[in-house]
Amino acid sequence: MLSTNTALFYIVVLGGVIFLCRLLPFVVFRENGKKEQTGTEKKQNKIKTFLGFVEATVPAVAMTVLAVNALALQSKEVLTSPPPNLTGIVPLGSAAIVTAVLHLWKRNALVSIFGGTALYMFLMACI
Repeated sequence: MLSTNTALFYIVVLGGVIFLCRLLPFVVFRENGKKEQTGTEKKQNKIKTFLGFVEATVPAVAMTVLAVNALALQSKEVLTSPPPNLTGIVPLGSAAIVTAVLHLWKRNALVSIFGGTALYMFLMACI
């Protein structure tokens, strides 16, 4: 068990780290009133371009990793159980299809993840 002083120290340090992480983008990417671009501004534009690329690709990559992991774990469970247990495949497959359709339709990672997760939880509760 942590002592009160240790817990307070951790809270202050983690609070400071979170504050700095939230402050850093505003400090790094602030716009200057100058028209000419200096070397630093060119570097910042390259960083902005890279962050735009990351922002566009990370949700799809994260969803793909989660989907492959979930499907691999579920298929391993079905294949290794002595009598084939297909009750887990139906909710997982349905949720995967709904997640893909929602993402193609809405192009919103949160909507598709929450929609697929809600359907999976609902189907698992019903089975």
